[in-house]
Amino acid sequence: MKKILISCLVLVVVITSLYFFFRETIDRFNPMIAEEYVYVEVQGDPSDDDGRYKYNLKGINESNETKRVVFSTSTRLDQGTFVRVLAKGTHTIEYTLINRDEMPSS
Repeated sequence: MKKILISCLVLVVVITSLYFFFRETIDRFNPMIAEEYVYVEVQGDPSDDDGRYKYNLKGINESNETKRVVFSTSTRLDQGTFVRVLAKGTHTIEYTLINRDEMPSS
């Protein structure tokens, strides 16, 4: 009985760790997550992603709900740049630079 309990706990820890480290990939293939546009303003510095600039930002969708998105670019974006991201969970399908007036009103 004790071995079964320990095995279950180890399995839960492994699955949780995989979700934490591979969340973007899991979101990409999860049929329960719908695609949606998320509007973000670039704040902070990007991280290095093998020669690309990776942004991990919070934004809002068209329903004014806060969402987190991750996307990478080949060029560094200026602070205050507005971006519309087509996302599925944290996975980014595409992004478009937009003007401030194209942001949803909050």
